[in-house]
Amino acid sequence: MKLMNSQLKKIILLLSILAVTSFSCKGESKNNFIYIPCGTLYFPPSGTSEWKTKTPDSLGWDTSAIPELLTLLEDNGTRGFIVLKNGYIVMEEYFGNNILDTAPFDMNTMWYWASAGKTLTTFVIGKAVEDGYLSISDKTSDYLGTGWTSLTAEQEELITVRHQLTMTTGLDDEVANSHSTLPADLVYKADAGTRWAYHNGPYTLLEQVFENASGLVFNDYFNSSLRDKIGMDGFWFWDGDDHVYFSTPRSMARFGLLILNNGVWKNNVIIQHSEFLDDMVNTSQSLNLSYGYLWWLNGKESFMAPETQAVFPVSLVPNAPDDMVCAIGRDGQYLSIVPSKNLVIVRMGEEPTAVPVPFLFLDDIWEKLAPIIQ
Repeated sequence: MKLMNSQLKKIILLLSILAVTSFSCKGESKNNFIYIPCGTLYFPPSGTSEWKTKTPDSLGWDTSAIPELLTLLEDNGTRGFIVLKNGYIVMEEYFGNNILDTAPFDMNTMWYWASAGKTLTTFVIGKAVEDGYLSISDKTSDYLGTGWTSLTAEQEELITVRHQLTMTTGLDDEVANSHSTLPADLVYKADAGTRWAYHNGPYTLLEQVFENASGLVFNDYFNSSLRDKIGMDGFWFWDGDDHVYFSTPRSMARFGLLILNNGVWKNNVIIQHSEFLDDMVNTSQSLNLSYGYLWWLNGKESFMAPETQAVFPVSLVPNAPDDMVCAIGRDGQYLSIVPSKNLVIVRMGEEPTAVPVPFLFLDDIWEKLAPIIQ
């Protein structure tokens, strides 16, 4: 059935959105989705390249299937690929050169997260909620003032921070520049909460919401509350209207390990296991079942994709475990977390040549990876 679903999804998506897409031990949870990892997770120290490893053989993985996976990755523009099991590096591969400066790509190379970095913004908002700076039920206009859109006052008042986190602001994503945060480009399409659309402009404004709510600088708060506490490297860079995060693949893996362990880094609570942490990796609205708070969710009955209003009657990544959650960015920047298996998977690189639709290439990766880890 999974194979059938995978083939069906690829046919549907290639016909419908290829031309437009740019892009174990359960803990208590309202949806039984958050897991408490079994056993003790390993957390690498900060300020060093030290990171303990385990071999695929030692875990009983099928190593005969690894070359086929690596060929798929290399042939499709992958630059960095990491698999963590219980926090240990089991696979770490680098391919080709960094297209930004033609230097060899290795563990020290910085690469862009693209929209996978949206999940970092989710963390900042969640931490700001925990610190008492705002509530996601607050109206966005409480922090951006009236007239931050071209809507009527009544229409604008309906939009909350939660709508920004869930891509349900109702603002028109089909404007000439959907990345713009200018009021002239933020126009009415539907009442907030009644339409899901992948829209970068309202998302980017979450940073301004945070700064106005807290009086703090977004980058500084991000560094002090997350990056520096778990030993990540990286920086935010403005690319036109988009604020994009750059880091090494290992830093993306560190963030995934933090989320796998429910916001706790070793014995240090980075963000409380709160209602927000639970909600961000569960279905956040009834329109796109596969979307949380800027996180993509697997194993749901259907999903919606960027730049289309179609609802596809299959799970997001049929070859992957149903409990996987993902940060997904343009050109195939992936951070996949599988709580039931204590796995974190990172892929960074250029646009896949075989399957340019990000969801489909992630499914191709899992088609090769699943037999290895089972």
